Amino acid sequence: MEDEIVNQSKFRRICVFCGSSQGKKRSYQDSAIELAHELVSRNIDLVYGGGSIGLMGLVSQAVHDGGRHVIGVIPKTLMPRELTGETVGEVKAVADMHQRKAEMSKHSDAFIALPGGYGTLEELLEVITWAQLGIHDKPVGLLNVDGYYNSLLSFIDKAVEEGFVSPSARQIIVSAPSAKELVKKLEEYVPCHERVASKLSWEIEQLGYPQNCDISR
Repeated sequence: MEDEIVNQSKFRRICVFCGSSQGKKRSYQDSAIELAHELVSRNIDLVYGGGSIGLMGLVSQAVHDGGRHVIGVIPKTLMPRELTGETVGEVKAVADMHQRKAEMSKHSDAFIALPGGYGTLEELLEVITWAQLGIHDKPVGLLNVDGYYNSLLSFIDKAVEEGFVSPSARQIIVSAPSAKELVKKLEEYVPCHERVASKLSWEIEQLGYPQNCDISR
């Protein structure tokens, strides 16, 4: 009982962005499984992009094997290419990439990016932008495996230096080299932004949520 209390997280579900490839380094694959085990140990369910290959497949299978619920959100047009093999958990088919991100965001309490390519970056930068605008207060983390995201962080620091990103907006991005450290930092994250958009009206009008949808989660 004591372990259960220690491991309990304030997050019910975390959305993980990651590649449909495994990457060249074994450390990327190990980190995906390590993250899955960290979620399971803290009783956190997974929301992810719905593929059963690459790092997506590794993290989803490990979370499912650990007994936690898995929600995969994938556009119908990508299903034949990405959903190979046996997909675990619940699959939500959506119309397009925009709806995919809106649906993933709606069901998640925080976001973590594993190493990935264009798709991972696109999803990551959009939720960072939403946090900057005050559309959500959910923490966003980078699992910076072997310095994979160092160059991205350097670019963002340059953007701060040149006046394109505010210092407070820089604080939105939480990063750590290990899953355990990253989840701990996300637990401690305190939102810092200037709210410039009504959360309710944005989610209804821009993210396409129906008027009667519960967006409090």
